[in-house]
Amino acid sequence: MKLNTVICGDCLEVLKTFPDESIDCCITSPPYWALRDYSTNPQIWDGDEKCKHEWNTRQFKQHSGRGDCQKSGKYSEQESIPDKNLSDSFCTKCGAWKGSFGLEPTFQLYIKHLCDIFDEVKRVLKKEGTCWVNMGDTYGGANSRASENGRAGYGMEREGVYSMGVDKCLCQIPSRFAIEMTNRGWILRNEIIWHKPNCMPSSAKDRFTVDFEKIFFFTKSKKYYFETQFENATRDWSKSGGNIMGKGIHKKGGKIIDNKDGRDISVPRYDRNKRAVWKIPTKPYSEAHFATYPPALIETPIKAGCPERGIVLDPFFGSGTSGLVAKNLNRNYIGIELNKEYIKIANRRLSQGVLQL
Repeated sequence: MKLNTVICGDCLEVLKTFPDESIDCCITSPPYWALRDYSTNPQIWDGDEKCKHEWNTRQFKQHSGRGDCQKSGKYSEQESIPDKNLSDSFCTKCGAWKGSFGLEPTFQLYIKHLCDIFDEVKRVLKKEGTCWVNMGDTYGGANSRASENGRAGYGMEREGVYSMGVDKCLCQIPSRFAIEMTNRGWILRNEIIWHKPNCMPSSAKDRFTVDFEKIFFFTKSKKYYFETQFENATRDWSKSGGNIMGKGIHKKGGKIIDNKDGRDISVPRYDRNKRAVWKIPTKPYSEAHFATYPPALIETPIKAGCPERGIVLDPFFGSGTSGLVAKNLNRNYIGIELNKEYIKIANRRLSQGVLQL
């Protein structure tokens, strides 16, 4: 495999060309269900590969999330692109689906397709490899139309069996994904909360503003590569005088003294194992890709889950953040991306080289 490159193609088909157990770490953020059209050519999913497909095409309209996420004049990470007519098809013979990943008519089909991709990720991942997946949720909409969402928020008008779930109800896509991954043999080690302190405001009047997304930390084996990460924290010393029970310290002249060696430990800071709630602001990116996660978000997974000079895989490479951070942390990367315009953006970013991590 050629390292430090972006491969243009359908990630499921490209992954099938990779050798077994060749990747150290996978870090990615797949297209969230029913939120955006990434202007990629429809792919054929499921069914019989030998079938001479006969397609029953359905038309539907993509709606921006007006009233909940749309702001006048600009588009942000919480907003959709303007209304657009789309189509997909089912084969009347074998049931194969032809459409763009992320725009499946049901979340069940989306979860199946996503986990089929991660079946291939699991095959190419080394036994000691790690896998990190960032996901957000989708709100169901009345009459098959999603009415709101904390990140992008658009729905689709469809006929018959096409369904967006219960009106106004969170579809629980991340949880369904994590459960299906464990059903397929993955080991879920952590469910990490990405808290976004600068999240975009929501105009919804009947719920709280969503200011977080989830990152799932999976492994394929019980023994895997992991380098412990630390964070700075504050000790909560008792304010009472004299000896402090169970702490091995005492107060003297306004200072906090270690009873063992008499050191002044008044500055209440120390390093502890990193917790599972990460407060990281979003970082806007001016070019055309809508859903770039900030470099700081994946710095920790790469340090923790991939050895130096190891290979980081991102099967939904987008604008190239995973590769850029991997490169700056002395790791190699392989990206897979279907949209040629996004590859151009990624290559421009990667050519610039240096990040301030």
